[in-house]
Amino acid sequence: MKKVLVLAAAIVAVVMSAKAEVEFAYDAGAEVVSSYIWRGQYNGGLSLQPEALVGFNAADEKVQFRIGAWGSIGASDWKFRKGLPNPDANDMNPNTYFVPEVDLEASLQLWGLTLGATHYYYFGGTPFFSGLEDDGGSQTEVQIGYNFGELTKAGLYFNWYSMVAGNDCYYVTDANTGDEVARRAWSSYFEIGYDYTFESIDLTIGAVVGMTPWKSLYTDYEGGFAVNNIALRIGKTWNVNDVCDIELFGLGSVNTYGINKDNCFVSEAGDYKLGGVQKLNGTIGLGFWF
Repeated sequence: MKKVLVLAAAIVAVVMSAKAEVEFAYDAGAEVVSSYIWRGQYNGGLSLQPEALVGFNAADEKVQFRIGAWGSIGASDWKFRKGLPNPDANDMNPNTYFVPEVDLEASLQLWGLTLGATHYYYFGGTPFFSGLEDDGGSQTEVQIGYNFGELTKAGLYFNWYSMVAGNDCYYVTDANTGDEVARRAWSSYFEIGYDYTFESIDLTIGAVVGMTPWKSLYTDYEGGFAVNNIALRIGKTWNVNDVCDIELFGLGSVNTYGINKDNCFVSEAGDYKLGGVQKLNGTIGLGFWF
């Protein structure tokens, strides 16, 4: 609780120092995507992904605070059955793998600098706060980033994300006992991106290069540094009577970690397409934002 109070006090101090009127603000909308692609990984097929955030703006929107939630519900999520035994094989049934996800989010933006935190929660029996070794457990992540548009008017930005709690570990052998011991991975991902908008037609083209600096969930807790997400996104936006924005977009990504001719594209469903196994991914989507 002390940490929460300290953070709240810091936010109030920043806003007061801005000497500007504070205005209530919100962001709400949803996207329908053909595939759930996350940081170079395939996380599911056809999905509905709503988001709702509330907060405030100050200093001509150069100071912003948001708190809320983002979710993903895939076409195969409705049964709430994760990993049912497959009677025809020794592994889990890939057709029941995906489960609904809800992420709790909070972020503070200060003149281009972003500080944020996200708690990833997965339904289907997963604890809300998972331990280090809970299978399929929830995770908590912190973020720091900077958008250089505040200084240069260019669309260049940088983000760093690190897992700090929940299920995120790899195993090492204890030299004294010979037992397998879990070590927190501090799974991290950093990206450098650039967006350019053709304002006359509301068309945005964005490119991202994403990397993981050490052994992490992005490489299935193997290897070290890896470039796991080279992505290009194109989106066209229409404004409807100042009520909402509608965006049609497409995204393609390449995960270069361990890429070879056999795993560029994996045709099987379920587990075989998860994580870093499939190296070429793409999605098309339609978003509505109010």
